[in-house]
Amino acid sequence: MFTLACATWASAVAGESPEAFWREVAPADGWAAQEGGTQGGAAAPAARVFRVRDIAALRAALGDRDGAPRIVVLEGVIDATGGVPFADHADQSRRGQLRVPSRTTLVGRGGDAGLVNVNLVLKGVDDVILRNFAIQTPWDAFPVWDPEDGPHGHWNSEYDGITVDASRHVWIDRVLITDAPRTDDQNGHANGQEVQHHDGALDLKNGADFVTVSWSIFRLHDKNNLVGHSDSRESDAGHLRASFHHNLFDNIVQRAPRVRYGQVHLYSNLHVGSRTHAVYPHQYSHGVGVGASMISEANRFEIEGATTACDIVKTFGGTRYEDRGSLLNGRALTLDCPRLSGLGPAGWTPPYAYAPTPLDELAASLRAGAGPH
Repeated sequence: MFTLACATWASAVAGESPEAFWREVAPADGWAAQEGGTQGGAAAPAARVFRVRDIAALRAALGDRDGAPRIVVLEGVIDATGGVPFADHADQSRRGQLRVPSRTTLVGRGGDAGLVNVNLVLKGVDDVILRNFAIQTPWDAFPVWDPEDGPHGHWNSEYDGITVDASRHVWIDRVLITDAPRTDDQNGHANGQEVQHHDGALDLKNGADFVTVSWSIFRLHDKNNLVGHSDSRESDAGHLRASFHHNLFDNIVQRAPRVRYGQVHLYSNLHVGSRTHAVYPHQYSHGVGVGASMISEANRFEIEGATTACDIVKTFGGTRYEDRGSLLNGRALTLDCPRLSGLGPAGWTPPYAYAPTPLDELAASLRAGAGPH
């Protein structure tokens, strides 16, 4: 089990009732507010507000697909196993993956709500809000060995913390996703390779669109955020529009995020880590993949051992990436290292109003306000 060290409700949202917080809609400062916006379950009548404390109640609250708005309130930490360990891969897939229907707000009450052994799946849905709870990234108990993966074979795991698959209008806000307490130094080795038990923290794929990720914490994880899952999926072009703002990336190895095809706006995020961390050594933050068009703006990168933008930005066949006023270890982030010479303007302008936080205030603002409260 994991514990949360967060502020109390009163200190986080003074003067606002929990019920008002549950019914908030996506604000205008990200892609989730475009083309009709994201309301989730804001219009749910009182009879459609479900307060849940165990996995059976959570399944029931998410279970019907009638399209009516609902608010599901998490109270405390809920473990998908219900105390019964997963028996095999099929059992983990059946009990560990929870589908979130359209027009749903899933929200934690207070600062101690969370999910363990859960992969939240948004598949083919519209209008979902996830707010104010923690997720311990699922530990795949039955990873698969692929001898043809790479020169020496590779272990492959399944199950993200959150998977947004072919879904539109999604607001993810004040969520904490972390491997802790089951971190990668507990992976073990087999067939001469480290066994992989964690997949992504939050992945967007298959034409997911109009997504905002805000005021959240990603902590102690390797392959963090994938936006677009395949170079060959050219139909993703024109979709995968996502905003990541006011998030804390705390000791993340890579993919914060790694993008294919999408128009992705990254502003007022704080990245902290070390190139020599014993378990989660920083490799890069922003990955520019095929078809990606990325705007980085007013972000802070506090990465021990990082010296140039080549330590922060990595290209995977993409060419459209620009940075506006970010800092690397207190100095201006400039894209003048040789490996980034092929990068050019993103070619678009965010279609919404937004206000980056002054860089000298960003760290304190995020450490006080990000994550569940």
